[in-house]
Amino acid sequence: MNKNYIDSIQKQFSYYKSLGDKTFDQVSDTEIHWSLNNDSNSIAIIVKHIVGNMFSRWTNFYTEDGEKNWRHRDTEFDDSYTSKTEMITAWEKGWACLLLIIDNLKAEDLQRIIYIRNEGHTALEAINRQLCHYSYHIGQLVYVGKLIKGEQWKSLSIPKNESSIYNISKFEKEKHKGHFTDDL
Repeated sequence: MNKNYIDSIQKQFSYYKSLGDKTFDQVSDTEIHWSLNNDSNSIAIIVKHIVGNMFSRWTNFYTEDGEKNWRHRDTEFDDSYTSKTEMITAWEKGWACLLLIIDNLKAEDLQRIIYIRNEGHTALEAINRQLCHYSYHIGQLVYVGKLIKGEQWKSLSIPKNESSIYNISKFEKEKHKGHFTDDL
């Protein structure tokens, strides 16, 4: 069970990273800064928040509180990236910090207690918390990308009105054990 869980979360985190990567491929340097209004976040701001959270949560994951005293969360909502390249570089560093822990995770680590703002979590609970948090925000940045690109947006999932075509391709195959990301 624990090995299956670890394999699954590795694939899930990689999948959500890929959604961000594919969104970045579709937007320009200028477009990463677009927001619907003053209360909305741009792709750049969402990325900055995700990256700040990743560094805080995954640096010294087992030995330090996940809310580091050097993190300044409120400044994560200031748009300070000067280019898409700078944003993607930060994105990659954040993911590298996370994946260092996830890729070295052992079954026995899942029950270790870690803290986030002095609240104890098993490592398994903390991982689930972060997976949900990142998928929430990555969904936002994908949606912002769709708003920006309009009809030029290339779908990152099953395009509208193509579900039956997709399902035919799936049901033509024999039943097998797999992860939904295996064919992506």
